[in-house]
Amino acid sequence: MARKTFVIDTNVFLHDPFAINKFKDNDVVIPLVVLEEISGLKRQVGELGNNARTVMRIIDSLKSMDGGDFSGGITLPHGTKVSIFLESKKEKAEDFPLPLDRNVNRIIFIAHLLKKKSKKVVFISKDFISRVKAEALGIESEDYESLKVSYDDLHKGIRKITASKKDIDFFYKDGKMELLEENFSPNEYCLVQSKERSSALARFNYKDQKLELLTQADKGVWGIIPLNAEQKCAFDLLLRDDVPLVALIGPAGTGKTLLALACGLTKVFDQDVYSKILVSRPIIPLGKDIGYLPGTKEEKLYHWMQPIYDNMEYLCQSSNGKEHGKSALDYIMQSKKVEMEAVTYIRGRSLPKMYIIIDEAQNLTPHEAKTIISRAGKGTKVIMTGDPTQIDNPYLDKDSNGLSYVLSKFKGQKLFGHVFLDRTERSELAAIAAEIM
Repeated sequence: MARKTFVIDTNVFLHDPFAINKFKDNDVVIPLVVLEEISGLKRQVGELGNNARTVMRIIDSLKSMDGGDFSGGITLPHGTKVSIFLESKKEKAEDFPLPLDRNVNRIIFIAHLLKKKSKKVVFISKDFISRVKAEALGIESEDYESLKVSYDDLHKGIRKITASKKDIDFFYKDGKMELLEENFSPNEYCLVQSKERSSALARFNYKDQKLELLTQADKGVWGIIPLNAEQKCAFDLLLRDDVPLVALIGPAGTGKTLLALACGLTKVFDQDVYSKILVSRPIIPLGKDIGYLPGTKEEKLYHWMQPIYDNMEYLCQSSNGKEHGKSALDYIMQSKKVEMEAVTYIRGRSLPKMYIIIDEAQNLTPHEAKTIISRAGKGTKVIMTGDPTQIDNPYLDKDSNGLSYVLSKFKGQKLFGHVFLDRTERSELAAIAAEIM
């Protein structure tokens, strides 16, 4: 296959600092303006700055390889040839219709120049408009696909199978059932149904290779009772200490965060399994960092974490009665066993024996998701909740976000379980709105 020349946009490196290694046996051209943009971000706090610094370190390390000639190209062990391109003033732009006062147009201009030299050029960018510009100029363009998965092909975590009423009756009696279908994943759930409308909710026991009846499925915690089969499966996953990584996926109102918090309060305050609850959310709509809001970090986080406080207040009222709800919430917060933190500040921490909830995880990049999970210390449980169809991050979609990536990569791992929650239980109005709007 003929080698291609890939011109890489800045946002690709900020999405995946190791992108340079994903173009085996092809040529990678990095416009100098891309390095300038990345260098300008290296002092930023958080994942963006860390990714920028990582990219610069990787580029710097290439100088010791293959003569270190970036203008002529440096060949990496896996066959990729990396070069840095600086457009000179003598390069004519008469046939290039876009103004060169914008960096993104300068990057596309370099792809245009290379194409004129009869090279097979592909412009790679996470930005849709940039790709449209390149395509309009006859330059082949693609999204960065390396960290993408197919959201539509992800398993829902629970399946429906058919059995006879007799088999279901014996299932309730024995508590176990032989597999009626193949290819079950560890911690996968199923709803066993008969034509007579009898049913049973089961979990696949990976060790015994059998279906296990969920005997505690109808019991709730902290005043919260599961309202459908998916929520019952979610409760089971959240309360199991042998599954340290759990993902709950679904639209708003399906109970993802509420269930995770209820089980976390049980595990920390009632059972003393974990030392504290750590709740975190990506800071997306407020800008690059929480520094755009006035006040201390705690004061800034209070507003951003308001949905978490609302859920906590609801749980305290549900379990202690409305008249005692506020005092219960005050006790919980004063205990120092519930911590709110921005995802930005999790990097570098070691988090042992914690119950970690990452809310709105669909706004994480795959690299950020890896960073968070790798922070989990001994005895820690991580719960990721979100809806990959509702994303605020401009460079992510349902296939490239960190939550979908985790589901795909952890498939088949006995330490992982997930459930798609499809039914809105917040209110009848919310359920109708979710269906018709």
